[in-house]
Order: sequence, then C-alpha cells, then structure tokens
Amino acid sequence: MSVEERCPLDDVLDLLRVRGAMMANLRGSGTWGLKLPRTPHATLHAVTAGTCWVRVAGEQPRELLAGDLVLLPTGAAHSLASDPAAATRSWASVAKEQSRNPAHECVVGGGGSSTHAICAGFTYDHDVAQPLLSLLPAMLVVSAQTATGENQVQTTLRMLRHELNTQSSGSATVIDRLIDVLFVQVIRAWSREDRGAGTSWLHALRDPLVARALALMHAGPATPWTIDALAREVSMSRATFTRRFTSLVGEPPLAYLTRWRMDLAARQLRETANAVSSIAHGVGYTSEFAFSRAFTRLRGVAPGRYRSEVRRRSPLRRTPPSH
Repeated sequence: MSVEERCPLDDVLDLLRVRGAMMANLRGSGTWGLKLPRTPHATLHAVTAGTCWVRVAGEQPRELLAGDLVLLPTGAAHSLASDPAAATRSWASVAKEQSRNPAHECVVGGGGSSTHAICAGFTYDHDVAQPLLSLLPAMLVVSAQTATGENQVQTTLRMLRHELNTQSSGSATVIDRLIDVLFVQVIRAWSREDRGAGTSWLHALRDPLVARALALMHAGPATPWTIDALAREVSMSRATFTRRFTSLVGEPPLAYLTRWRMDLAARQLRETANAVSSIAHGVGYTSEFAFSRAFTRLRGVAPGRYRSEVRRRSPLRRTPPSH
C-alpha cells in the first residue's frame, strides 16, 4: 500500500483491538430513565424506533431520533431517558431485576409512546487509546438526518436489528461482529462531518498535509525521521509544519512518532517472542538501551517487564462491559 493510500486511522483501529458486545436490546415506553456510571469502556446506543434523550455532565441534553447513534468513547457517565427531565434509575438495578431473553431485551417504563434502542459496550487496549479516543468529545453523535445516499451505518443497524429479532443459528456471533463494525463506521462517519476547528486527531486526518505526514510516519516507523525531513515531504517550512501539526494533532511531530513506535513495539512484545533488540531495530532504534529508556518513559515499565506482565493478564473477552 502506498503512502497516499494509507490511512493512519486503519492502523490505530487495528492496534486498539476493539471488541464489542451487546449490553441490552432496550425497549422503553411512557416515562422512563436509566443512569449509567462512568466506566473504562466505550458505550454505544443506537435508536432504531421512537426517540430518547441522552445526557452527559457538562453537555447539553441531546435528543436522539430513530436512526441516530451516540458513542461515548471514553465511558463518560450518562443517562438515557424519555425526556430531559425524567427521573432515572441505575442501569445495574434495572438489568438485575429483569430476566433477559436471548435478544438481551431490557424493558422499562410502561404505556405511552415507545422507544427501541440497541445498547452495546466496547473494550479496547487502553495502552494505545491515544490518539484516537482521548481527543474525541465525551459524547459523539452520528445523526441519521445528515446522511446522504447509501448509509453504511444504517445498513449495519438494519442487519443488527434483523439478527436480534430472528435469533437464528449463529446470531450471537453475527451480532458481535456487526457491533465491532458499527464502532468503526461511527468513528468514520463522525470524522467525515464538519466539526470546525479544534484539536482532534481525526480533524488532523482531514488536513491533507498533516495527514500525509502522519501516513509517512505510519508507513515507515523505522525511518530516521526529523522535523526537517517531514517538512520537506509535505512542502512546508519547519516552523509552519511543526505549528500546524501540533495544533491539529495535539502534540509535536516527533513526540507523536515516538509514541507510535512504542505502540507498535508494545504489540510485538504482547504478541510475538521476538527479542527486544529486534523489536527496537524494527521501530527505528539502533540501541536497545535507547529503546528501553523511551519505552519505560512512555509506558512506565521496561519492555521485558511489560511483556511478562501483559502475558499474565487474561485476554480481552467478548463479554458486555459491566455497568
């Protein structure tokens, strides 16, 4: 794949190892409200019928219409309710009271207009959550009203709703895979919308020159990049390039490059038996000592210890994050 064809978003999503699972097939009617605490996971709610309101501390309440999705990428505490002023009960207590059928149904309220929402939770590798998740807003909404033409998010939602309603052989596996796909599609759909100025790694990908610099670093992490070399590649002065990159991405170019190299090295430490010296060379370090020092500075632990610790942990499992 050429640098022009490479998208850093693909690389980061691959490293994140996002795994989604159903939390509930929510059916609310009349007046109802659910309160979900802050978690270390991402949460997604997709309204497939009716309307509801999502509330996050510090944000204006947002009405969700049929076809709208809200993603809380860093697990902010929030509530879902029939209206902005509705009283709420804890998600955990409501879920505990109800015996769920194979469709993960959770029924709240009683009488009146009804709302149906698909609720999912996502685990991911927190070690590589930068830069994608940390610079996203606490509440990320993708509206069905802004979509034009064929909408991949809505197509996936229709497939997901079908699997939940039919519960055919293999539906559980299909549902998990569709939820994984939905996460990527929501990030992609949101990144295409015009969100104005501000620091965001996804905003940076819409800037052709900064995006090319990111792609160059992702395509050749072992290349001995300097500010001058990157600036030449994107036909900018050193000062202008540094200022523009830092403003959009949220950190200077070489700081980003170092962290990206450590993310790649961490994956090799987790998933391979390659020697530390080999891993160091593969991400651009001729000295194992220099690599170990950089890794320890960013990860808080030496490469060898990181490898032994991470292998003692249980692998990510496809279970709904606890709320």
